Formats: sequence, C-alpha cells, structure tokens
Amino acid sequence: MATDDDVFKALADGSRRLILDRLREAGGLALGQLCDGHDMSRQAVSKHLAILEAANLVVTVRRGREKLHFLNPVPIHDIAMRWVGRFQTKHLQALHTLKKALHGDPP
Repeated sequence: MATDDDVFKALADGSRRLILDRLREAGGLALGQLCDGHDMSRQAVSKHLAILEAANLVVTVRRGREKLHFLNPVPIHDIAMRWVGRFQTKHLQALHTLKKALHGDPP
C-alpha cells in the first residue's frame, strides 16, 4: 500500500509529472510511446514508471505482449481532499480561474 510520502516523493520529480501529464492526456500508453518526446533513455523512463507504480499513481494492463500504462488519479485526489478539502472549493476554484486568466491560459 502506497503512503502519502510515496506519492509526494513520486510527484517531486518533474520528469515523472510529465509522464503523468502524458497519461492524463492519452491513457493506455506503452513504454515506447512514453519514451517519445522525452530526452530520457528507455531505462530512465522505466525507472520513473516503477516509482510511479510503487506510489500507485500508474496502473498497468497487459494486452497481449504490450504493457499499457494508465494514470490512477485516486492517490492525488486523496491528498487533495486531506490537505485542501477543508477549504471551501468555490473560493479555491475562483482563485484557480483567476490565476489561469492572469497567465493567459484558457479556463
């Protein structure tokens, strides 16, 4: 069972966050697909995936010879509810929307 510390440690690395972003956008990616667009070796991506799997942030499914990777958002949600859930979500959403508008990002 992954702990909050495991999740925080996994999220502390920018390369791992990029992998999670890729899986959020298009889940079910094989290792080769995750390596595309990264300046990392296949072995480095594999190591990052192992850390993400140990933190339960990535789950895998075998389809024939392929091993597909999917984002598991539950640990992130659990942490968000623990640390942010006590605050009023309307106020936090308003601040998030304002921040995106100030940076010129679409809502």
